[in-house]
Amino acid sequence: MTPPRARTWGRRVPTPVVRVRGRSWRRWSIAAMCCYRPGEASRLIYRPRRDRKHKGKGRGSFAWSDYRDLVVRAHIQLQAPIVVIWDNLNTHRVAGMRDYAAAHDWLTIIQLPSYEPDLNPVEGVWSLLRRGPMANTAFTDDDHLERTLRRGLRHIQLRADLIDSCLAGTGLKLTHQPTTIRRDQ
Repeated sequence: MTPPRARTWGRRVPTPVVRVRGRSWRRWSIAAMCCYRPGEASRLIYRPRRDRKHKGKGRGSFAWSDYRDLVVRAHIQLQAPIVVIWDNLNTHRVAGMRDYAAAHDWLTIIQLPSYEPDLNPVEGVWSLLRRGPMANTAFTDDDHLERTLRRGLRHIQLRADLIDSCLAGTGLKLTHQPTTIRRDQ
């Protein structure tokens, strides 16, 4: 609920002060995937989740099984094999996720180096979200935050050029090299 800050130009007057309620125990977690396929429009697939932290109520953020479910949903939507390029978040590297990837030939996981978050296109999505609809907003309640968050993500989702710019911002390029299977081995 703490508002992100952005700067703007204005007249020389005393800096306005916006009072917001203190930090709360409520939190939103979002998992997102930028999906690229040569010759097709880029897609953003995301799953927001409201966390309500209470002692003894289990995990507050996404578990590896939640990420697995997101990848499965992406596979169903895209109807194609998936290559996931992930940062080194601990839930991305757990044994359960590795075992799941090994058991399914349509899923390939590549880990980014821990010192290179700039190679992750989803970081561009978070930047667009923070600088756009979330900037300079004092949220009145959870519902206001949820509406703004979903509206911002939907805006990015509907604009393939924004998703493409997130990939361009990484400096990475798509190359399509069809693989051929040799039967004589």
